[in-house]
Amino acid sequence: MKGGKLLLGAAVTSVYVFLMLPIAIVVIASFNSGKYLKFPPEGFSLRWYANFFGSQPFMDATLLSFVLAVVAAAVATVIAVPAALYYVRHAGRWRETFRMLTLAPLLLPEILTAIALLFFYYQIGIGTKSALGLYLGHVVICIPFFFLQVTSALYNISPSLEEAARSLGATSWTSFRRVTLPLIKPGVINGALFAFIISFDNVSISLLLKGVGTTTLPMQVFDYLRWDFDPTTAAASTVSIAMTLGAVILVDRLVGLRAMRY
Repeated sequence: MKGGKLLLGAAVTSVYVFLMLPIAIVVIASFNSGKYLKFPPEGFSLRWYANFFGSQPFMDATLLSFVLAVVAAAVATVIAVPAALYYVRHAGRWRETFRMLTLAPLLLPEILTAIALLFFYYQIGIGTKSALGLYLGHVVICIPFFFLQVTSALYNISPSLEEAARSLGATSWTSFRRVTLPLIKPGVINGALFAFIISFDNVSISLLLKGVGTTTLPMQVFDYLRWDFDPTTAAASTVSIAMTLGAVILVDRLVGLRAMRY
């Protein structure tokens, strides 16, 4: 039994090392004092962070990615929460059809979804002239992940709690606001985090739907690497990791990560 636990612990540790090692290498490489992106670094320096924060294209791309992720998460919340509530509580015999339609963006590779959206935009006259298409594309890919998180939370709530609120005279809206929403809050928070991270790190949708003269941070990193191979891109990636980690820490400070366990 003890040997089995040691073997399981070694396997879990190996998985975590495999997942975290690339992140650690990128972070360490961002402090390289040499002129080229390499590992192990030649020395310690913050020059590439100064280069990143002093670059207007990188700053514009970072701001766009952040705003895009926040908007995508907010809009996905407005759409996915009612959709999940309808699916779990009211869909009836159409529930599986409704579920498949909601999760449809997961059935295709993102690049094909982006191509389909691009054709649709040109058909209705949007094209890539405005940022609206980019925002809508990010919302489309975020909704399925948000929907799955909220439906999981709803399945762990007994409908009798809502029925009890109704029997005490609460309206549908009051029952949702005072009973259902507080109970599914972990799923909503988890879904918002998923949506933010997926949008912030997305490449495929942004590649085809971004307007002329605008680019997100992942695309800016990709374009930069085509012409320069210095550690500025590692610094940009480290900042991206820090922003994502900051979002998780913010949620932990506001509601506590323990509240997100089902």
